[in-house]
Amino acid sequence: MYIIVGLGNPDRKYQGTRHNIGFDVVDAFAKRFSIDVINKKFNALVGTGVAEGHKVVLVKPQTYMNLSGESVRRVLDFYKVDETQELIVISDDISLDVGRLRIRKKGSAGGHNGLKNIILHLGHGNFHRIKVGVGEKPTGYDLADYVLGHFSKEEQKVMEETAKRAVEALLVMMNEGADAAMNQFN
Repeated sequence: MYIIVGLGNPDRKYQGTRHNIGFDVVDAFAKRFSIDVINKKFNALVGTGVAEGHKVVLVKPQTYMNLSGESVRRVLDFYKVDETQELIVISDDISLDVGRLRIRKKGSAGGHNGLKNIILHLGHGNFHRIKVGVGEKPTGYDLADYVLGHFSKEEQKVMEETAKRAVEALLVMMNEGADAAMNQFN
């Protein structure tokens, strides 16, 4: 079983923002495998299903980004999976160009408050993740304003394709392992 967590903020005003790309990837995965992510539990929207023979739990925390770990901890406590192998977190990353993917098997928060809170609640950073590039903050911009801002029309097209590639990366991670996904998508 895999727990796939997309990070984002729940309010409608955050839809389509850089910070919500994790939600967008979960939505793309859910659409591809006809999984409804509508059950409200664990302070999240949750959907369960099967993807290429693997049982999956799709999670969109509704705690706001900075408290994502509260929801993730509750999901992991309920499903009792090996969080070092069966948890995959998808987040935005401003250190990557728009549309780039970076897969990691473990690591630090890298300044990302959602990842920082998950690490706090797990007590470690040994979980798999897919970082989705949203571009570097332009000089003079406030970081919060930038990540809560929307993509340009050109960037939106790139990010739609990126969400599909992230779904492919998830499938490689589940079918062949994180190392194979890193070799193919990093």
